[in-house]
This record gives sequence, C-alpha cells and structure tokens, in this order.
Amino acid sequence: MKKIISTQNAPQAIGPYSQAVEANGLVFCSGQIPLDPETMKMIEGDVTVQAEQVLKNVKAVLAESGCDFSNVVKTTMFLDNMEDFAAANEVYAKYFTEDHPARSTVQVAKLPLGALVEIECIAALSAN
Repeated sequence: MKKIISTQNAPQAIGPYSQAVEANGLVFCSGQIPLDPETMKMIEGDVTVQAEQVLKNVKAVLAESGCDFSNVVKTTMFLDNMEDFAAANEVYAKYFTEDHPARSTVQVAKLPLGALVEIECIAALSAN
C-alpha cells in the first residue's frame, strides 16, 4: 500500500507527480528545485542560494512524512553545471551532518524552469 505525502510548506508539484510517496517503510521524495513554496517562483541567485532553498523544500516534505535528514538513506543531486559541485556540496553538508546517505551527483543538460540544482531523496521511516 502507498500513501501520498503532500505539504503546503514545499512547492506544489508542477506536473503529474506527488511531492513524496510512502511505501513499505520508505519515503520516496520527488526532486525539489528552488521554488518558493508561497509564490511558486524560482529563487534567484547562484547555486548556493538555490541549493539552500532546495534543501528547505526537501526538509518540509520529509517533515510531513514524519522524517528528517537523519532518515535519508539515498540522495541524487542534479546540477546544471558540474563546476558548481563544490559550492552545492558545502550547502548540502550543512543539512547532512553525520551518518551521510549514499549519493549520486550528475550534471544534466537542463533542469525544470532553469534551476541550477535539483535534489531528490529516499528516506527510511525506521532509520532513527
């Protein structure tokens, strides 16, 4: 059985998908881009500013599912430009401080709405 996770504290889906889905003790969080959840407008700024907003959005979705960053077992970070890796990684490290999840980071040709960074994750409900 699956449960749809939705919160007003993160941007609403801009397509036919859910913010997150809980199934079999895992929470699968859709990729978040740097949208302000109140205005649904892209946060302006460099990759560090955008990564900060992305991770705030991820935090809100995780909280709605009853999780936090300590529950996350896998992330994928998508970058518009791999030269932004070090800067995005600094912001990422502020949110994932210990027992780091597995992670992949890839450069993509283009992200939705011209974002510089997108992050998705999988969390385990019983990780705490």
